[in-house]
Amino acid sequence: MVVGVLLSCAVIAFLYYYVIHLARFRRLINLIPGPQMFPIFGDISNVLFERFSGEELWDLRDLRFKRHRPIYKIWNLTLAYVVLSHPDDMQTILNNTKYNTKGLGYKLLHSWMGDGLLVSKGAKWQERRKILTPAFHFNILKTFFDILVEESNRMATSLKNMRDSTVPDLQSFISHHTLNIICETSMGISLRNMEAVEQQQYRKAIHDLTKILFYRLFRPWYLNDRLFWFSSKYKRQTKCLKVLHGFTEKIITERKQYHESTGGRYLNFEHETEDNDKIGSRKKRLAMLDLMIAASNNNRISNSDIREEVDTFMFEGHDTVSMALTFAILLLAEHKDVQDRVRNEVNAVMEENEGKLTMTALQNLPYLERCLKETMRLYPSVYLITRKLEEDVMLQSYLVPAGADVVIDIVHLHQNSDFWPNPEVFDPDRFLPELVQNRHPFAYIPFSAGSRNCIGQRFAMMEMKAVIGTLVHNFNLEPIDHLKDVRCSADIIIRIEQPMRVKFVPI
Repeated sequence: MVVGVLLSCAVIAFLYYYVIHLARFRRLINLIPGPQMFPIFGDISNVLFERFSGEELWDLRDLRFKRHRPIYKIWNLTLAYVVLSHPDDMQTILNNTKYNTKGLGYKLLHSWMGDGLLVSKGAKWQERRKILTPAFHFNILKTFFDILVEESNRMATSLKNMRDSTVPDLQSFISHHTLNIICETSMGISLRNMEAVEQQQYRKAIHDLTKILFYRLFRPWYLNDRLFWFSSKYKRQTKCLKVLHGFTEKIITERKQYHESTGGRYLNFEHETEDNDKIGSRKKRLAMLDLMIAASNNNRISNSDIREEVDTFMFEGHDTVSMALTFAILLLAEHKDVQDRVRNEVNAVMEENEGKLTMTALQNLPYLERCLKETMRLYPSVYLITRKLEEDVMLQSYLVPAGADVVIDIVHLHQNSDFWPNPEVFDPDRFLPELVQNRHPFAYIPFSAGSRNCIGQRFAMMEMKAVIGTLVHNFNLEPIDHLKDVRCSADIIIRIEQPMRVKFVPI
């Protein structure tokens, strides 16, 4: 009898707390402006019932930003998202480790990347970051420079061999080479001996899977893996994951076999290679994968942990960079004056270095760097990130309660006219040092910011400089398709759904 009374009281107390808590949560969220709500489904009924394509969803985000900036809310059934586009609010969230937990949508990546660096949190994230950070030290990045130049030169050779110098699908062409680069630098494995069809299947699986994951994001019931089993897309997701995991497991196995054959002697940063060493110097470069293998040998991580990080870096290191390069090439093709200025800068530093694109030359290309930064302002590959609030946060104008997902709307932050005059105009000189120093430090965050910023951002910039420098040195870029005639598409990263054609005219 007493136990029953106590249980009843506990249930009543819990329900009372839940109702009070939920009422407070909804009240605080509903103080924030936002689009019209629909009964039960919240603000996204059109998306739920598949009335919107990825392109239309991108346009909808633009419309909401213009109507409600710099902050608005979206209800997705009972899930609340608060979308931010003001740098003060970005700074509050990204500069405080209390708000480091990734948003609910990142849960969808678990079947692909497990608890890799992109998804993990707390002590696990700190340990992984500590293990991987040395791989992106400048002295290590310098050892990869030859690979970047060689792959860029192979890209140029491939373009020169094309019949009419026209690339029919620029993003696919670039993606092929960025995948080669990330494998050879971060994984220590060259793909040149791998069947082309395997690489194509891998890239297609990424494209298909990101679309499936984005589809699930707007359907809260599909955030539950067991409910997703009943979806028609579950079988396709399973096939994609089989391709992706099979590809990365093959790479890990090959690299492990190499280290076994060399007695693990090249798993140490301090190992000095000898000129007469029989093992090729490229094999001896310490890649990110090598750090993971060394850590597993010391029982700091497991074999499954290794695959999680390889899956993470294979995606982040090639797909995001390929989109940034695609947009950079399209913009340079459309802006002949900017392209000519980049070419003159590249040619000048190459002349100073015996006609070669060297590491020193790469560090002396300020105008090219400004062009790349302006490209990523207009078209950030990762155009939004999210954080799950585990405690209340006071932003500029509103108190956002714990339990909400905060959306860092990077693309609209970068197009906020309060900080970027004529934001739709491509103007690399926005990034002149004297202008940068007077700009809000969180007005430009293509690689995120704070402690969870992109660990590979310096490598990405180095890679993009090497590729663009090589291309403009060898070709005049001429547009066939124009950016004004296409719409971006909402996906896990920014996409263009239609193939974009560019003509590379040999110089």
